[in-house]
Amino acid sequence: AAHLTSVMGSGRQLPPLRAAFKPPAGGVAPAIGARRHRVAFLVGCVMPILYPQSHDAAVKLLQLAGCDVWFPQGERCCGALHAHNGDLEAAERLRDYNSRVYASGQFDALVIDSAGCGSHLKDFYPDLKGRVKDLSEWLAEIGLPQPKRDVKLKVTYQDACHLAHAQRIKKQPRELIRALPGLQLVEMRHPDICCGAAGLYSTLEPQMSARILDEKMDDLTSTGAELVVTANPGCQMQLAAGLRARGSQIRVEHVSELLVRAY
Repeated sequence: AAHLTSVMGSGRQLPPLRAAFKPPAGGVAPAIGARRHRVAFLVGCVMPILYPQSHDAAVKLLQLAGCDVWFPQGERCCGALHAHNGDLEAAERLRDYNSRVYASGQFDALVIDSAGCGSHLKDFYPDLKGRVKDLSEWLAEIGLPQPKRDVKLKVTYQDACHLAHAQRIKKQPRELIRALPGLQLVEMRHPDICCGAAGLYSTLEPQMSARILDEKMDDLTSTGAELVVTANPGCQMQLAAGLRARGSQIRVEHVSELLVRAY
């Protein structure tokens, strides 16, 4: 809560709040069709409150891809924000606690739709080595069913730094996006340059963050896209704030929300 209060105090507008994401009764969302995998899903602390629709879309995509989706009971914050803020002791306590929670179940992968959380778990949770997967990474690996409808949109993609640079994941989200029938993907000149969110950077260094965001807005709006998609809540919030400040009609979505439109 303190971290969210800090973000609000920075002047960066939060998205309109919706009903928070809630895991299904029983703690498992079953695969749609043949079951191929069992995955754990990180609910986290920011995404379920600020972007529950992104979680809803991510879970549906996993189900469509043949995954039983398990929501580990008792899971807490992964510790990414604590680590970003230099509080490594708190991050280690959360890691130790969550590692015991994850050890209580069987799963092929721990799927995460927040790039900052995914990067942190890959670096900070040795017991999960090789099993932490970003949503786009996992879906590109196991495959989605054939799309059922056209997605007639002109879209650009913003590389989240914690996905593109920390996890070296650039190709997979673009492959998934390009597979949508009817969609036109138009790249920015510099899609992998930071938007200025950078974890807590936009809160701690708002003036420099605003300068970085302004350059990103120039690049983004020059594409003529109707929609910009990304894979991290901080980026979603930052891009939406920049577009609102310019009076732009370009919308911001998580990549999961775009992909699920085809189903």
